[in-house]
Amino acid sequence: MTTSSVTTFNLDLNNIVEEAFERCGAELRSGYDMRTARRSLNLLMLEWANRGINLWTIEQGQINLVNGQISYAIPTDTVDLLDHVVRTGTASNQQDINISRISESTYSTLPNKNASGRPIQVWVNRQTGVPRSTANTTLSAGITATATTIDVTSAASLPSVGFINIGSETITYQNIVGNQLQYCFRAQNGTTAAVHNTAAPVTSINLPNINVWPTGDGGGPYTFVYWRLRRMQDAGDGNTTQDIPFRLLPALVAGLAVQLAMKLPNGMERLQMLKAMYDEQWMLASDEDREKAPIRFVPRQSFNY
Repeated sequence: MTTSSVTTFNLDLNNIVEEAFERCGAELRSGYDMRTARRSLNLLMLEWANRGINLWTIEQGQINLVNGQISYAIPTDTVDLLDHVVRTGTASNQQDINISRISESTYSTLPNKNASGRPIQVWVNRQTGVPRSTANTTLSAGITATATTIDVTSAASLPSVGFINIGSETITYQNIVGNQLQYCFRAQNGTTAAVHNTAAPVTSINLPNINVWPTGDGGGPYTFVYWRLRRMQDAGDGNTTQDIPFRLLPALVAGLAVQLAMKLPNGMERLQMLKAMYDEQWMLASDEDREKAPIRFVPRQSFNY
């Protein structure tokens, strides 16, 4: 007898749901059973995001900083930023310099948020990334692709600082005077600057973003390099595997079984047992899915002689 020489075992959505139903003492029989299981699985993925760092969802990104610009959008599926540096130079002259993360309360007390210099602090503003369902206002005058001020019919419903969508372009602005948006930076979030005509709808959007201080100066160029924790991908339509490593499949199936047991007519009979199994599988998975580099703690002590 020889081994299979294959290490590709995985479960697609259908198999995961069938296994979870069977652990609940039930069977997957209808389209509604699949829909409710997909919904529970997506909620389980959000629970995992709240439990802490999932190593397979860490991604690196970078933003080219522009002199005078305070806010920069980050991907809308970002859970949080783990680490970040300010990069100067390129190739062999590249240097990564620490930039400290500060809280909203600390950022709000900075006396001059438009100060220029090498960025040394960043506030991560964790917004939803969801635009308003209807336009806040309209353009009272057309704008070119390079305009840095934007006149709107009414700015009353717009935040004093933030992001707007006009057509397919995202724009950030840093001040409002009357009905004029000032210090506008065009083509944000990977969009393209364009001409927009009078009466074009203007919609505010709550993009997750970073706010750097100082805003940059002639000593650059500066690049904000970050490592982010992204959301896990949705459950899908049944023809794809899940956005998790194979080693977390036991925890995934066990967690889904708990979710389903709370909804099935006879599921409560097994709920306590399934919950204990899930807790055990999650502990095994989370203990394995961690950084294994050594860490050293050095106490800070002072002595008076």
